[in-house]
Amino acid sequence: MSDNHTTTAGFSHEKIETSNFLMIVLILLVVAIGGIVEIVPLFFQKTTTQPIEGVKPYTALQLAGRDVYLREGCYNCHSQMIRPFRAETLRYGHYSVAGEFVYDHPFQWGSKRTGPDLHRVGGKYSDEWHRIHLNNPRDVVPESNMPAYSWLEKGTVDAAGMATRMKALRSVGVPYTDTEIAQAAADVKDKTDMDALVAYLQSLGRALR
Repeated sequence: MSDNHTTTAGFSHEKIETSNFLMIVLILLVVAIGGIVEIVPLFFQKTTTQPIEGVKPYTALQLAGRDVYLREGCYNCHSQMIRPFRAETLRYGHYSVAGEFVYDHPFQWGSKRTGPDLHRVGGKYSDEWHRIHLNNPRDVVPESNMPAYSWLEKGTVDAAGMATRMKALRSVGVPYTDTEIAQAAADVKDKTDMDALVAYLQSLGRALR
């Protein structure tokens, strides 16, 4: 009985190891089960689905600035997630928590840091500093290798598209009111891309210091 069991077990193990297709299927099955066990419970935890105190949906101008941030690829060099390590928190401030990003679709955590993390940049510098920095970074940070974004002063926000943008976000859970949506176009009228991006940067990480 023992010999038969050993032979059967050995055959099964050998069959798995020598079959590429079977091995791939089983690996995918194990990874899928492990992922479900780790990820699904997070959907039901308030710490990951509820905003922390002080976190509010982006205003129309801040939302437009976020679109500029994505359009210009700022996330390629700047992360927005401070890890819970001493070196990180000493430089950037309180580590990031999920409740700060519930209104971000998609969130901008990232891991690339050619430039510094931007999660707590809101309120750290004046609006004028950000404008100078975006027009010519080396005027305020001589060692910077960031390109200038001076054309942002010439581009204007698409006011007509803001209401549609906010309605789409409301459909995935961002609590914009009808009044905020109706007022969106007026709030960004004649605003430049630079105005919008600065407003977005100034909103980052202010709820939790």
